[in-house]
Amino acid sequence: MDKHTVLKQTFGYSKFRPGQERLIDALLAGRDVLGVMPTGGGKSLCYQVPALLLPGLTLVISPLISLMKDQVAALCGAGVGAAFLNSSLTAEQQRTVCARARQGAYKLLYVAPERLATEDFLALPRTTPVSLLAVDEAHCISQWGQDFRPSYRKIAEFLHTLPVRPPVAAFTATATARVQQDIREQLELRDPLCEVTGFDRPNLYWDVRTPRDRQAALLALVRERQEKCGIIYCSTRAQVEKLCDRLQQAGFAATRYHAGLSEEERRQNQEDFQFDRKTVMVATNAFGMGIDKSNVSYVFHYNMPKSLEAYYQEAGRAGRDGEPADCILFYSAADVVTARALIGKNENEELDEAGREQLRRQEEERLRIMAGYCKTTGCLRGYILDYFGQEHPARCEHCGNCLGEFTVQDVTVPAQMALSCVLRIKQQLGYYVGKNLVVQTLRGSREQRLLDLGLDGLSTYGLMKDQPVGQVRELLGYLEQEGCLHTNPLHATLEPGPAARGVLFGGETVSLPVRKDRRPSADRPARTASGAPADSTLFEALRTLRTRLAKEENVPAYVIFSNATLTDMAAKAPRTEAELLEVSGVGQVKASRYGPQFLDEIARHIQQNE
Repeated sequence: MDKHTVLKQTFGYSKFRPGQERLIDALLAGRDVLGVMPTGGGKSLCYQVPALLLPGLTLVISPLISLMKDQVAALCGAGVGAAFLNSSLTAEQQRTVCARARQGAYKLLYVAPERLATEDFLALPRTTPVSLLAVDEAHCISQWGQDFRPSYRKIAEFLHTLPVRPPVAAFTATATARVQQDIREQLELRDPLCEVTGFDRPNLYWDVRTPRDRQAALLALVRERQEKCGIIYCSTRAQVEKLCDRLQQAGFAATRYHAGLSEEERRQNQEDFQFDRKTVMVATNAFGMGIDKSNVSYVFHYNMPKSLEAYYQEAGRAGRDGEPADCILFYSAADVVTARALIGKNENEELDEAGREQLRRQEEERLRIMAGYCKTTGCLRGYILDYFGQEHPARCEHCGNCLGEFTVQDVTVPAQMALSCVLRIKQQLGYYVGKNLVVQTLRGSREQRLLDLGLDGLSTYGLMKDQPVGQVRELLGYLEQEGCLHTNPLHATLEPGPAARGVLFGGETVSLPVRKDRRPSADRPARTASGAPADSTLFEALRTLRTRLAKEENVPAYVIFSNATLTDMAAKAPRTEAELLEVSGVGQVKASRYGPQFLDEIARHIQQNE
C-alpha cells in the first residue's frame, strides 16, 4: 500500500492539498518536519498517512482531551486503529489501552505532553517501537507564542529516553517566523523540512464592527444564522453568563463554557455543542484550542482578543470543512484599555526579570497590532497575512472593509470639546477623573457627585447634552485610539495624550472614518470545492439522514461525513457505491458502512424530482 492508496481508501480524498505530499514524503524517509498550515489545511493527514504506512506506533502529542477524542473518533470511523491516554480514562482503562498498544492494536496513540514525564507511560515506548512522534499545536512550546505551555518543553527530554529516536513532526496553524525558529530549537529538530503553506483561509469572511448596542447587534447576527452552528467568544465569565442567558431567552439553542464551571458541566456543554444538540457556544478563550468540529459556520468575538495570533486561531475554528464561514469581531476602545491593564498581571515564574520585561513589551506590541487590525480601513485579510509575512493582493474583495464604502467625518470640534473638558476638570479639582465623570460633565448630568464637585460650573459642562451617551463614549474611545487621550492604568483616569496639544492649540484636525456596509448574505448557497452549486434540497435531506445516523451511533454528525462531503455528494448525486467513492471525503470503510443509506436517500430524491 502507498500514500495515494491510503489517502483514497482510508480518508476518501483523490489528491493531496498543498504541502501535504512533501511533508509525508519527508517523514516516510525518516526526516523531521515542521508544517505551518492554516486551520482546515489538512495538518492531521500529514502524520496520519505516514502512521498507517510505517511499521510501529505513532505517538501524537496533543494539548486537549477534547481534541484527542475528536481525532480518535474520526480515525476509528474511518477504520483506523487509534486510541488516547488522558485523565478522562480510569486507571484500569489506561492500563487496557497500554496493553493493547503493546499488542499492536493501534497505529496512532494520542497523549497529553504532561503524560510524557510519568513513569507509568514511559514503560510503553521503551518496549513498543515508536515509528513517529507528531506534535500538534506545536506553537505551545514557544514562550513567544500566545498559548505557551511549559509541559511542551519536556518533549525533547522524552525523545532522549527512547531507545531509538523516531522522526519528529511538528504542526501548527499560528506561528510567526520567531515562533517557528523557537519550535525548531526547543524540539531539537534535525535538519527539518519546513513547509509553510500560507495563512490564508479564502472561505472565511473577516469583519470588524463597532455597534452602539453590542447585544442587540449580536442577536441580529445569530438570528440571521439560525440554522447554523457558531461560537461566540467573550472576555469575561460574567459576559458569557449574561449573553448565554439572553440567547436562550430569545429561543436559541445556546450553551456556555468557562473556567468557573465544574469540570462535569464543561464536559457536558462541550459535548452538547459537538453533537449539535446545542448550536451556539458562548465561551471565554478557555474553550476551543484544538476543537475539531468541522461545521462551525461563524465565530463572533464580543470583545477584542489580546493578540492577532489568538484572534486568528480562535476565529479560524470557523469553516474547517472549507465551507463559507464568518469571522466577525465587535470592537471598542474600552477593549484596548482593559487589555492594557492586564499586561504583566500573569507573570511567568519560569522567566527571570529580564525575560518577564521582554515578554511584557511583546504583549504591548501584540496589543498594538491587534488594535490596529480593529482600526484599519484597509483589507482585513491583508492585515492578517502581513502579520504572518505572507504576500497577498492589495484587496481580497471578501472582507468587511473591501466590501464597505468609507466616508470621512470631521470631528475636530467635538474632539476639542472633549479634550478641553478633561483639562478643565483637572484645573477645577487638581486631579484627573474617570471616563464616566467626563461623559457626565459633557452631557450636563445632574448626578449628585458631579454637582458636589462643582463640575456643573465648568464652561464645558453640557456642551454635548444633545448627544447620546454611547456617541460621546465612542468619541472618547476614538480619541484614545488616535493618541489624544489615554487611560492611566494605575488610577483608571482619563488624561491628555501626546496628540492632544496639536488638536487643541496647533490647528490639527481629527477625522473619523465611517463605513457603509455592503455585507454578503449569511445564507450563501452551498458550493463544492470546484465551485459548482450543490442541490440545496438534496443537501438538507442528506444532512437530516446524517443527524439521524449520528444520534443512533452517539457520535458528532461530522464524524459520519463533513458538511463539505455532503455538499459534494449533493452536487454529484452518486447512484452506485463506485460513484459514491468519487465524492470527496468518502473512503472505503465509510462507503461500506453508510453508503446504502445515503444512496437510497439520493435515489429517493431523484425519483421525486424526475
